[in-house]
Amino acid sequence: METRPETFSIFRTQENDPACQSEQHLGQYYTVPPSHFHTVFPHGLPPRYQQQVKTFNEGCVMVRQPALELISHLKRADYSKPTLRYLLYGVKGSGKTMSLCHTVHYCSTQGWLVLHIPDAHLWVKNCKELLPSSYHTSRFDQPIQASNWLRNFRTTNEHFLSKIKLRQRYVWTKRESTEEGRPLGELVDMGVSRVKSSSDVVGAVLKELRLQAGGTEGGFRLAVAVDGVNGLWGRTTLKKEDKSPVAPEELTLVHNLRKMI
Repeated sequence: METRPETFSIFRTQENDPACQSEQHLGQYYTVPPSHFHTVFPHGLPPRYQQQVKTFNEGCVMVRQPALELISHLKRADYSKPTLRYLLYGVKGSGKTMSLCHTVHYCSTQGWLVLHIPDAHLWVKNCKELLPSSYHTSRFDQPIQASNWLRNFRTTNEHFLSKIKLRQRYVWTKRESTEEGRPLGELVDMGVSRVKSSSDVVGAVLKELRLQAGGTEGGFRLAVAVDGVNGLWGRTTLKKEDKSPVAPEELTLVHNLRKMI
């Protein structure tokens, strides 16, 4: 039995550029280039979706109305105004995560710097290592999560890391510091290689991005995308030495990420 080519056009679109998609593509699947999976989503995607990608040896994303609407807002927004915030909401299984990924893909193809947190709940639940902060006595560091996130951030935004220069000096130990004017990539590399300081490095990276994004002089557009953002204000499953629960704001990563959103 032969399948006619036009049958596939009902379910799939040849328009694989998120910036060129419109309502005529609603409900159709577009193909994400394999190279984009490694650069835009180095942390991976939802497990069930990744299994499908592996099974069919390609990754396709459905064009959904919320993603199209959000992308249209991003195209028309006035970025001279205060920071814009958008919220994707809906029942479980309605496509919130993939709509967010669709939008992240758009931002990446448009040359934005993308700060993606694929699952905020992983920062407040089942943490493998929780250490007292060396910078702030009332907070706790999560060096493994921080180091992994920095590694993925470096992969996604590598072309920005040599262009963005630090606006202040950061001191890590008596012998180690990162000087003002050095590339942002040097700071990120330090956080990846010095895992103990990685949580504070994430805070420094977020601070630099917050200060420099959108500026007229060498500025860049910054997209902060957080999946499961409510987790940053909910209860954690983490415990202190006295078995009392750790509040989200006591986590260095959460404290710094909240400032971004």
